[in-house]
Amino acid sequence: MEITLTPNNFLSILQLASPALPVGAYCYSEGLEMLVENGIITDSTTLKDWLVAELSYGAIRVDVAMIKRGFECVKIKDLQGLKKWNLWLSAFRDTEEIRAASWQMGRSLMTLLIKLEPQFLAIINVVGYPINYAIAYSIACSYWQINLHGTLLAYLHSWLSNLITAGIKIIPIGQTAGQILLLELQPILTQTISEILTMTDDDLECCSWGLSLASMQHETQYTRLFRS
Repeated sequence: MEITLTPNNFLSILQLASPALPVGAYCYSEGLEMLVENGIITDSTTLKDWLVAELSYGAIRVDVAMIKRGFECVKIKDLQGLKKWNLWLSAFRDTEEIRAASWQMGRSLMTLLIKLEPQFLAIINVVGYPINYAIAYSIACSYWQINLHGTLLAYLHSWLSNLITAGIKIIPIGQTAGQILLLELQPILTQTISEILTMTDDDLECCSWGLSLASMQHETQYTRLFRS
């Protein structure tokens, strides 16, 4: 699918996907820290295998599918529908850490957006808090009229970059190895987006028990660099 972005749209999506965005994404490893401690992930190869599995079957697919639905709700001004999907996504979380991370980043993003453009306040007044990060992100991208495909691809690339950065720190692997891994996973990113764009509501499911178990164990991990 072709991605068409105006210069302003392109700059907006770069800003939202930037690691400099003050939402605290760098604080979270999504259980990766526990997997490294347990010896399940030990190098760039095992990290790649884990990330491929998450992209193919994991909960991140549902997050991205929620962005698509949130995006469309904002586009047609269906704020009650947006509120419904936000509540659905909160209920979908299966560990306290993952839910807390989503809520914290969502609140941080909406706080920032309201400061940038006060018009966002009318939307958040309907959706309410806590708000999930994927929903907050969808609100920004739809309001700024960013191309949907570009919206989803930028989010997924940002998610992947964050986990690779976490892997660089805690496995550890080198910066070059991280960039090689990011490049190697590009085809899977585009394939994943294509699949998510065709997901119906009945397809909103995942197989992420490995992530769930790692997240639950991380809550009591003795030494931690990350919050999840």
